[in-house]
Amino acid sequence: MNVLDRIGSPEEVKRLSMRELRNLAEEIRRLIIDTVGMTGGHLASNLGVIELTIALHRVFDSPKDAMVWDVGHQTYAHKILTGRAKDFSRIRQRGGLSGFPKRSESPHDIFETGHSSTSISSALGLLEARSRRKEEGKVVAVIGDGALTAGLAFEALSNVASLGLPLIVVLNDNKMSISHNVGALSRYLSKLSTSLRYQTFRRKIDAFVESIPHFGPRLMDLVVRSKRAVKAIFFKDNFFSDLGFEYIGPIPGHNIPVLVQVLGRAKRLGRPVVVHVVTTKGKGYGKAEDDPETFHGVSPYCADPSERRPSFTEAFGSIMARLADEKPGLVAVTAAMSKGTGLEGMAKKFPSRVYDVGIAEQHAVTFAAGLASGGLRPVVALYSTFLQRAVDQVLHDVALPNLPVAFAIDRAGAVGEDGETHQGFFDIPLLKALPNLAILAPSGAGELEACLRFALEGFRPVAIRYPKARIPCEEDFESAPLEWGRGVFARRRAAAQVLVLALGPLVHEAAKASDRLADRGAAADVYSLRFASSLDEEYLGALCSRYREILVAEDGAAAGGVGETISAILQKRGAAARLACLGFPSSPAPQASRDMLLAEVGLDEEGILRALESMESIAAPSGGARAYEKLPAVARW
Repeated sequence: MNVLDRIGSPEEVKRLSMRELRNLAEEIRRLIIDTVGMTGGHLASNLGVIELTIALHRVFDSPKDAMVWDVGHQTYAHKILTGRAKDFSRIRQRGGLSGFPKRSESPHDIFETGHSSTSISSALGLLEARSRRKEEGKVVAVIGDGALTAGLAFEALSNVASLGLPLIVVLNDNKMSISHNVGALSRYLSKLSTSLRYQTFRRKIDAFVESIPHFGPRLMDLVVRSKRAVKAIFFKDNFFSDLGFEYIGPIPGHNIPVLVQVLGRAKRLGRPVVVHVVTTKGKGYGKAEDDPETFHGVSPYCADPSERRPSFTEAFGSIMARLADEKPGLVAVTAAMSKGTGLEGMAKKFPSRVYDVGIAEQHAVTFAAGLASGGLRPVVALYSTFLQRAVDQVLHDVALPNLPVAFAIDRAGAVGEDGETHQGFFDIPLLKALPNLAILAPSGAGELEACLRFALEGFRPVAIRYPKARIPCEEDFESAPLEWGRGVFARRRAAAQVLVLALGPLVHEAAKASDRLADRGAAADVYSLRFASSLDEEYLGALCSRYREILVAEDGAAAGGVGETISAILQKRGAAARLACLGFPSSPAPQASRDMLLAEVGLDEEGILRALESMESIAAPSGGARAYEKLPAVARW
């Protein structure tokens, strides 16, 4: 019988021998590799913390002792050890396990983390609440060195000393976030990590002293106090000591006996402590160890790359590298996501013009504002879900001063298997009210390039949103020139009394639905909005006034979305057309494929077709040809 088959809860981990624990680590490693090969998911980050996770559950009593995992993309082993091994084959699938901690899924998941650098703050708050309520139990925050680069983590570390609570911070140092870590803190941790050999030797001496019969414990206490006295005289304390933490480390993160011993000491200390653990991202899987950035998050291994079209991310990367050749002032800024946002090609070709600032989205935006005010043309490439962390900077530092910063918002709309914390539904509601900022939504690669050129040739902030999806097969309408605040017709049919206003790639789904209606003798026009804000209201109002019914299809939250904007425009102009909107509810969807999420809210071809068929003008078309009147000309920006 495999060791893993005997693990139904963390309690069983405490009863295993050290040899069985090592076997358990290898069984978990193989299960994760095999499962992610079928489902996709976060691979390298999870393989790097298996031994650490086992040691944590060996020493601490979850959920009485709370483990707060930063980001949460490294909790696969934690899920397996806390009674979810039998369901692990369906991780990141609809109805299956979440790829991140989820409180409704298990009492062992303390916080629903998906964004980085929150663990120390939330763990400290939890510990303070327990202290005030006189509840027992330790609180452990597990944070990676990449997440430690964010300001929120520093703010929390600074607050720990003032409260004086015995928070245990486990620093998982693998020299990686998603891309390789950058900045002074990364270099500082690297210096600390170089003392790993010395620390290993020191622990062997400590263990020998402690093992001396009768005198060991008292002699060990004398040794510890002597070391502190010498250190205070001759050596400067490290960064964590200066903040009021006891610092232990660095220690080898794949040596279970050492991890158990050190974490046990940290548990007994009774004061704030940082345990610095050095791990290898992708441990035990050669490809992931050699290229942890590529294997951080992977698609199912069985996918056939010969059949796939390029993604919007890949198209963005190619366009940026090409534009950098043309425009010497073009620079790019990203937050630990140079590969995830497609910028690695530009970074290789123009390394001094791509700035990876680490997991620091707020700094990325304000840094870009400084670049723009100095005469450069920055493009800030962030995922939609992570741009949320910097909305104040977008308003205060870019939109209000009207600086020409372009935002490339990747993973906008339905994201899929990463679940609630990663859905990109909220960028339009969050950004559309900001002054001077225009939001564009290209439907394909050609429009994406046109949007980028439009942003770089203008003199105001522009946000360009696009999904985590493959580029659709492009159509002729996409080659039409980009005009400020206006879109372009994708389908125009005689006598159509229904108009679909579609945003971004959804125009292709709407066009296919319109084609199917046409085959049955019914007519619906399709208009690609291109703009999600800063709409040409006079033009759009005149266009919509010629239809009896209008359907808006947007890949984002319906509350505060484009549909609400268009509704307000039509009401202001006294338009008589009936308006219906397809979008996502404000409660983010759990894990499922992007296609499934779109289908569930009627944003796929079938859903749009059903919505059109339910309209009176389709069910009982009035017939008769209709001339397209000339729309009013307005000033263009």
